[in-house]
Amino acid sequence: MIEDAMRIDEAEAWRAVRARDRTADGRFVTGVLSTGIYCRPSCAARHPRRENVRFHPDPAAARAAGLRPCLRCRPDDVAADELAIARAIALIAEAEMPPSLTEMAEVAGYSPHHFHRLFRRATGVTPAAYARAVRARRVEQALAAEPDVTAAVYAAGYAAPARFYADADRRLGMTPGAWRRGGQGEMIRWCRVPTALGAMLFAATGRGVCRLAFDEGEDDLRRRFPLARVEHGGADMVTQAARAVAAVRMPAGGPAVSDAVRRAAFEEAARMELARPPIAGEADRDAA
Repeated sequence: MIEDAMRIDEAEAWRAVRARDRTADGRFVTGVLSTGIYCRPSCAARHPRRENVRFHPDPAAARAAGLRPCLRCRPDDVAADELAIARAIALIAEAEMPPSLTEMAEVAGYSPHHFHRLFRRATGVTPAAYARAVRARRVEQALAAEPDVTAAVYAAGYAAPARFYADADRRLGMTPGAWRRGGQGEMIRWCRVPTALGAMLFAATGRGVCRLAFDEGEDDLRRRFPLARVEHGGADMVTQAARAVAAVRMPAGGPAVSDAVRRAAFEEAARMELARPPIAGEADRDAA
């Protein structure tokens, strides 16, 4: 990893520049001696000759070396973008109700359209989708911690039960009561598939997905739902889960996007892919 000012791995940095790797933006800047400018690693301009390149930990260091910012990729804007994303992620985490796009954009300091595009590029999902993922985790935590479903409704930040039940029906794969009772009476099928972020657990009932999570397996699922019948979903489920994972767009990331945020966003993106209807002809091909 290219992490700090004193230890830039130049071979890795050069590979990132050659690949125009957006995930390296914000970790260092590329100084070009022949032009006197510094750029983001992902700059779309023609690559300079390697002997003309120097790597600097940040724009301030590049300016101290006598370089000026590239007008094409605007490397000085990276810090502002990272701050905007960090502010939005914090707002979503702290808000009792999911904030609107306008509210998030205002906190970030950008127009709604620009902020929406920036957030999706960094996390892989829209601000609204990430907010849904955060609220869904709150629902699960509230159902586990509160004395009854009614208390969980308000602990999860819902103003009224109707919306809670509508969301729960789509997200839990079972009724909130069954979830609280450890999956009593439910049949849960599961599988694990590899992803770019680690192995991911997929679990579902006949009603829908009940659990998507990294670093979990069958034992974790049985502890979470001790009264459910749990069995492996077989090759068909693995194929379906692998297809969903393959369709998820990997985000640009950046310092503002922690591993926990990246994984939560990936889980939400996979959930949305699982909910999509098959492409015409796909179901017939799978059945053949």
